[in-house]
Amino acid sequence: MSPADLLLGGVAIAVGLLIGTVGVGGVLMVAFLALYGGLSIHQAAATALFSFLFTGILGTWLYQRRGSIDWRITLPVCAGSVIFGFAGAFAGALIDPKPLSIAIALIIVAAGVYIFVPSPRSASHREGKEPSERILLVSVGAAAGFGSGFSGAGGPLFAVPLMVILRYVPLTAVAASQVLQIVAAVSGSVENLRHGFVDWRVATIISVFELAGVIVGVRLAHVAKPRTLRVMAGVLCIASGGFLLVRSW
Repeated sequence: MSPADLLLGGVAIAVGLLIGTVGVGGVLMVAFLALYGGLSIHQAAATALFSFLFTGILGTWLYQRRGSIDWRITLPVCAGSVIFGFAGAFAGALIDPKPLSIAIALIIVAAGVYIFVPSPRSASHREGKEPSERILLVSVGAAAGFGSGFSGAGGPLFAVPLMVILRYVPLTAVAASQVLQIVAAVSGSVENLRHGFVDWRVATIISVFELAGVIVGVRLAHVAKPRTLRVMAGVLCIASGGFLLVRSW
């Protein structure tokens, strides 16, 4: 592998680790591919999103093996993202590269800022039984699916903050977002593949290394306080998003 491929692999490991630990992290891959990977913003978003299909499969298996996935909460979220992941990718494909880059950069910065917002002191033990709660979870999935397809950032970037704001246990939100990655990646990639946006060589490299990061990330999510990783992710999101914003502007 070339030095550039090794650097790409190192970034992918870090992204996978953050996905497995705090959910927010996939968006950094979009920024890196757009800034340093030699891909257009459409290719970067599509290629990153496609790789999250595999991190989602592995993350789902690892979280399910630990019994951390609450399916009564997870299934409505995934159901909401099925159509809207495609819709987000369709909308993104229609936008010119410059405004799309600016929009994605703003999403990245917003994700970084969110990480530094204090979480609610106490989370509710919500079980997804009430019809009104299920509708709310479907809405979360719809928003996450559209945002994922549009930006290529992956469903967890949108679903985890929304679920934490709605006072779900953070570990439950991150676990649900692993399954969401699968649905959102498939839904959004259908449209991206039609346009030929996925760079298969880059997708192969980052997928392999992201999987290694997810394995470590899931372990950390269950045994360690992820505060340090959250801060690191926040700083990286704000820095990379800000740089992409300035460059795009």
